Amino acid sequence: MGWWLAERRTVQETSWVKRFDARFWTVNFPRPMMASVVTTAPDAIRVDAVFYGRDTLAGLIWDAEDRHDHVLLAYETARDFRACRLQFRWRSGGILPLDAVNGPTLTIEGRDAAGQARAWYVRLWNYARGTPEDAEVEIDFAAVDGGFLLPGEADPVWAGDVDRMFVSLAPPGYGGTGALPAPVAGWAELSGIRCDGAGSVIALGDVLVPPHGLSMATGYDDLYHVTPARLVRNIVGLGYRGAINHYVGMSHYFRLDGAGKAGAADGALNEPCRRWHQALAAAAIEAGLELILSLSFELLDSHCPEGWKQRAADGAPALTGWEPPSTLLSPANGEAKAYLQAVGRAFAAIAREAGMPVRFQVGEPWWWVTRDRRICLYDDAARAALGPDMPVIADVAAVTGPQEKALLDRAGAVLAGATAALVAAVRAEAPGAEALLLAYLPSILDERAPEVRRANVPVGWAWPAFDVLQLEDYDWVTAGDTGATARGVAAATARLGYPVETQHYLAGFVLRPEERAQWALIDAAAVAAKRRGTGPVFIWALPQVIRDGFVHFGEGEADVQAFDDVAFPIEIGREAVVRPGFSTAVVTVAGGHEQRNADWADARTDYDVGPGVRSQADMELLLRFFRARMGAARGFRLRDPFDHSSAGMTGVPGAADQLLGTGDGIATRFRLVKHYGGGPDVPARIISRPEVASVRVSVGGQAASGWRVEPGGWVAFDQPPANGAAVRAGFLFDVPVRFAEDRLEVQRTTFGAGEAVSVPLIEVKEA
Repeated sequence: MGWWLAERRTVQETSWVKRFDARFWTVNFPRPMMASVVTTAPDAIRVDAVFYGRDTLAGLIWDAEDRHDHVLLAYETARDFRACRLQFRWRSGGILPLDAVNGPTLTIEGRDAAGQARAWYVRLWNYARGTPEDAEVEIDFAAVDGGFLLPGEADPVWAGDVDRMFVSLAPPGYGGTGALPAPVAGWAELSGIRCDGAGSVIALGDVLVPPHGLSMATGYDDLYHVTPARLVRNIVGLGYRGAINHYVGMSHYFRLDGAGKAGAADGALNEPCRRWHQALAAAAIEAGLELILSLSFELLDSHCPEGWKQRAADGAPALTGWEPPSTLLSPANGEAKAYLQAVGRAFAAIAREAGMPVRFQVGEPWWWVTRDRRICLYDDAARAALGPDMPVIADVAAVTGPQEKALLDRAGAVLAGATAALVAAVRAEAPGAEALLLAYLPSILDERAPEVRRANVPVGWAWPAFDVLQLEDYDWVTAGDTGATARGVAAATARLGYPVETQHYLAGFVLRPEERAQWALIDAAAVAAKRRGTGPVFIWALPQVIRDGFVHFGEGEADVQAFDDVAFPIEIGREAVVRPGFSTAVVTVAGGHEQRNADWADARTDYDVGPGVRSQADMELLLRFFRARMGAARGFRLRDPFDHSSAGMTGVPGAADQLLGTGDGIATRFRLVKHYGGGPDVPARIISRPEVASVRVSVGGQAASGWRVEPGGWVAFDQPPANGAAVRAGFLFDVPVRFAEDRLEVQRTTFGAGEAVSVPLIEVKEA
């Protein structure tokens, strides 16, 4: 397998799309209002919104530059709209109508003919035929005017350099400040969307990465503004199949009561959220995908009722590090549990009504532990449930006494009871629903605080309390701590007893664009999870995949150079002719001076093993091996007779032969390399095919234990080497090669005449 961070589209497949295609509109709005946009037909969209303030409006947006699709699937940037004519039918309800002051207005942002930034405000009613809530609208961007009353207030639009356009949607009572008397729900629909003219067609990335065996994770809080059809198009186009692991979020799904808190009596989900998830279910079914709907015990702090929050012993609420912060709901609070059950039932009903299997995940339920390691067990409901004489645990890393351990055990039982009740509520709505549990290993299995697992990995979760155990550990992955991953997975499996085939794994995520190099570690973690037999493996998450251009390839792409882990017959290969080579561009400039550019960081070696073929038996052995490799199609191992050891070229390896790196107290994986001298600017040779039994490792000058050799030539430690400790290794190794040609020519007369056949091989560079 392999991966790529695409920065632009080059030779990849491209098709064409009409501007204003229904799939590519977005919405934006200020919080706490909520809005969503969905496709209702190939040429139709619907916007739903709920307004709480007099000064809030939603924008229905078309961007000239596509910032919401993967670079290989995005439409081209085209800012000149003058050769476009847009038509659609407008219908609306619950918002200001077309003829009202502050009614729907098309704002066009860009630059005028002189290049000066400005905006124009096009009143849609001036270009409509029909009623204020049901009209045909037609706009010719070569001859359109801003202004409220035309022609007296006409402000001619120059649509030759546009950044974006958006239609504003405002509630009745818009204007001024403060809250509306009651929440206002509104909607608008654009149907029969049509764009004509010489500039109406733009290029569209249309790649279809072959399915590679991985699935995708998403989150509503990051994708609420795009259409579900657009989201699913990216997932399928990038080769992800199976189920979408979809986190319903903690900040955008809920209805608000009059105090601005979650838990409104008239339903758990706001209407924009409900419509969006209905459309997501429909789009997933159409694409042959399923949904795993994930609900956590987390809510945006500003919208969470105070009594629902977990609290530390000093009364401080459990707050995450996000900005603005979220908080954790107490598993002991009856109102909070009832609320989560109502939310779970509502999402289960969406999946059930869509006709898809109901798969429901309880996402990362835990008692929050603060940065200074205080556990939040002390809200009023928890105190009542856990007993009046609760000891105060000031540091979960220092728990040693029986009373503290007993308290953590009781807290675990409360947590297990809350998750079981949530699953039961979902199954009451959708009998037979699959129940999944997502556990974040670095928090609940922190090796510095081993007793916290009593509360946060309760034995009440043991198999078969859930159908599937899902694991994620992105802090360990992005730190390169594969040893912690191995120990964490083993500990979770041992404690809860889920067979590996009933486990899922979530690999991710890259928080910031400047950290995009972490995708190498994430991809490796996903591949490692597949190799250990885990069920579905998900990449977390789609917004970061799109932002960074991440592409994963399966066996149909990067592994086209298939490899058989078998050795070329040593009795033939030991007579090989060896020719290491580089690729250097040499340019002779004026005065006879040279400019040299090395295209390769390491030599690529070719071999001729023909001299080793000296008999009928050798020829038969060679022919069998050639056919088994399908000519040049499949790689294999070759022992280079002149260079196959870390000790010199052919010596007996020792644990101090080659420096792999220096420990930092975090990293647990070090790649096997061989240095050939030449100073620090000369790259080391990557050793991808060591003889595993020959590997010897030392750390800080001492023979090391607690390590293993992983595929690709990596040494992985159970515990990270100490900061500053030199990590060294010795080993024997083979070279990955393939036959250089698809044809092999040998003759019986060759041997008798004393001639050597030619059997060329070429080194295969592995990632």
